[in-house]
Amino acid sequence: MSKPMTLNVRVGGALGEFVAANVGDDGAYENVSEYVRDLIRRDKARVEAEGYARLKAELAAAFAVPESSFVAMDADAIINHNTRR
Repeated sequence: MSKPMTLNVRVGGALGEFVAANVGDDGAYENVSEYVRDLIRRDKARVEAEGYARLKAELAAAFAVPESSFVAMDADAIINHNTRR
């Protein structure tokens, strides 16, 4: 596991006010670090979901091709085919 990273972020104006409204007694988060960790987790989940959706779409397209379109190939044929690209 990698070691923890320390981030220093300067936020002012409307963004600072928005963060302040979400942290503390009136906010959903106890402190700014908790808020930032949650934002990072949500962004990570979004990126993973987008990757899954792309993979799902590619697999759906591949499975939609008629089986008669497939050609049986051995490993050498596949390697030769891919090196010509």
